[in-house]
Amino acid sequence: MTVLIAPDSFKGTYSAAEVAEAIGRGVEESGGRALRLPVADGGEGTLDVLAEPLGLHRVSVESRNPWGVPCTATFGLSDDGIAVVELAAASGITTPHDGPRDPVTADTYGTGMLIAAAARRGARRIVVAAGGSASTDGGAGAIAAIEDRGGLHAASITVLTDVTTRYLDAARVFGPQKGADPAAVELLTRRLADTARRLPRDPSGIDATGAAGGFSGGMWAQYGAELRSGAEYILDTGGFDGAAAGVDAIVVGEGRLDGQTRSGKIISAILARAGTTPVYAVVGSVGEDLGDYRSRFAEVFIASDTTAMHTAGQRIGVRYSP
Repeated sequence: MTVLIAPDSFKGTYSAAEVAEAIGRGVEESGGRALRLPVADGGEGTLDVLAEPLGLHRVSVESRNPWGVPCTATFGLSDDGIAVVELAAASGITTPHDGPRDPVTADTYGTGMLIAAAARRGARRIVVAAGGSASTDGGAGAIAAIEDRGGLHAASITVLTDVTTRYLDAARVFGPQKGADPAAVELLTRRLADTARRLPRDPSGIDATGAAGGFSGGMWAQYGAELRSGAEYILDTGGFDGAAAGVDAIVVGEGRLDGQTRSGKIISAILARAGTTPVYAVVGSVGEDLGDYRSRFAEVFIASDTTAMHTAGQRIGVRYSP
């Protein structure tokens, strides 16, 4: 009997592949068959998950972090012209930086450098995973970097996001998570409104344009970027539906299972596709706001390290052994 193991990363601790391997070994040791399919929701870890299905090789280039300090960042590029850029690689809130992490001065210029580098190397379609941003610049930094480097060379952009927040709400919704106090939120909101007026088309009334501090809206307005659910794109690209067909159970995972999980996250997308197949969750922690959403799972296992993940896999696997 077969169990599909499809976890997200436990951000900052374990990659999706590491989580899948730990759980999968447990399932197999208990007599079950484990099919590993690491996933992501369009943020950090997206490049790792898409590397195999898209045939990406990694390209490292010079960039700069959100506060203008030079850094090296990596994107993926396939032989047939598909590039995958993680915004967090150069413009992320966890990007190494020795100075103050000012949410007002942080920008996406470094991400624009990566996009432009991919276009110069022949990318025809550039997929940007927008999670983990440090900035609320409305995409202005990225646009400046792209234009400084000669534009997109006819490449198209797809932005992956797991939120529906609109452009002018980005500072209010996400600014405090990036260290913005009320005064900074007000300043950033005014700046977004000013940027919206200067863009070729107004992103303020469009869902999902507020992702990554308005980066997605800037790409939509300036370059006609397609805005897509990161979870749905990754499940489609990774062949989730084919892998899930006929399995006896599905195991999902992430660092924290809470009320936000149901709002566009990868686990909610998997639950929607699972049909009547039992879904088990292996997670680092459970939030008090999870509420009745917990009933969507056959069982929830708390596992904050690979040993506990392995044990959870064993407990699931014994139920699906011959």
